[in-house]
Amino acid sequence: MAGNTTGSIFKVTTWGESHGEALGAVIDGCPAGLEIHQADIQQALDRRRPAKNVASTTRGEDDRVEILSGVFEGKTTGTPISLLIRNSNTRSSDYDELKDIFRPGHGDFTYLQKYGNRDWRGGGRASGRETAARVAAGAIAEKLIGMAGMEVLAYTQAIGGIEINRDKIPKDEDLRRKVRNNILFCPDHKAAQAMEKKLAALRFEGDSSGGVVEIIVRGCPAGLGEPVFDKIDAVLACALMSIGSVKAVEIGDGFATAGMKGSEFNDQMGKKGFKSNHAGGILAGITNGEEIVLRAYCKPVPSIGREQHTINIQGKEQIIKIQGRHDVCVLPRIVPVCEAMVSIVLADHWLRQKAART
Repeated sequence: MAGNTTGSIFKVTTWGESHGEALGAVIDGCPAGLEIHQADIQQALDRRRPAKNVASTTRGEDDRVEILSGVFEGKTTGTPISLLIRNSNTRSSDYDELKDIFRPGHGDFTYLQKYGNRDWRGGGRASGRETAARVAAGAIAEKLIGMAGMEVLAYTQAIGGIEINRDKIPKDEDLRRKVRNNILFCPDHKAAQAMEKKLAALRFEGDSSGGVVEIIVRGCPAGLGEPVFDKIDAVLACALMSIGSVKAVEIGDGFATAGMKGSEFNDQMGKKGFKSNHAGGILAGITNGEEIVLRAYCKPVPSIGREQHTINIQGKEQIIKIQGRHDVCVLPRIVPVCEAMVSIVLADHWLRQKAART
């Protein structure tokens, strides 16, 4: 299988399956001397773990990270960093009755078409569990870009059509505290309550929901990005779209720009800088020093407890009703995954920029 590595200088390779012995990541190209501790990575992984809320699966993995190489006495050595996360609560027998059936909305059919075989235990490599390795690697990238004054913060913007009230979002440092102290990572308490009720109803119905994650980057310097094919908005979109549940990515005003006039969209400039940020902090594929604003649109979780039509590997039609431990919505668990992928891209492009000019 190709396509498991991202990055040009700061390279991240993830490996492992949902129900294998373990999964993990290898980071190559991280500079020596970066202070990193297991607790830094564990904190990020703990935010990705299922919480006791109406959205999450009941599968309880500890997600304890082990640093196998590349760090000595609390600092990176410049050699490849290898991270290991063991699977301890797989219960693969839950999937026995599904091993010959294609689950609607999953990669069962396409994996079989491509490789001639598939890991039916929870989706194997296509499982959302693969994202734990991304979060572990992203924690190191976050530390690296922090040295340049950059901060990545993501939060739940919408679930099941219920959206936050932007007037409720604080603009100062209080935003991070407000998001991290909320079980849905939602900065609007009233909207979060409505989302919880919606998700509880969907779980009762045996159904699921999609949602939107908004990601902002503060303190990003102007000049990051490599035109033409490695525009930073293109790479960021690719990184977010590589997350299994993401079906669309928006930058700045995004979809609304198709209906705007140039006089409305252009970010005019003055002595104090840009007067607006419709472009979301990126012009011509290069960061302009404003906040980067991204949104990831996530599909509903495909494993639902309602009857659906499908076929088995012999092509026989049948009805499927999926049981087991599944999320009702990928939010809020996908929020730290989005942060990780954006941090990985920024780390790579920051290192590339340091090599671009004297």
